[in-house]
Amino acid sequence: MRTAILILMAGVSLAACAPFEEPLPTSADGWQRRQDGMEQRHRDERERLCRITEKDDPRYEQLCRGVEGAAQ
Repeated sequence: MRTAILILMAGVSLAACAPFEEPLPTSADGWQRRQDGMEQRHRDERERLCRITEKDDPRYEQLCRGVEGAAQ
């Protein structure tokens, strides 16, 4: 009984670590929406990094280059 519980716990913990995979699009419109979504997430992340980076940080210029509303 104890072994079965340990095996069950190990299985549950491994399942929690499994990566989430979204199904690939099947149409041209689906691929375009996927690409647009990835580009939007990339822009959002660049804006976030620019927003949280101090102006005296050496990476500020690189992180904020091309970001809308960033002081260049």
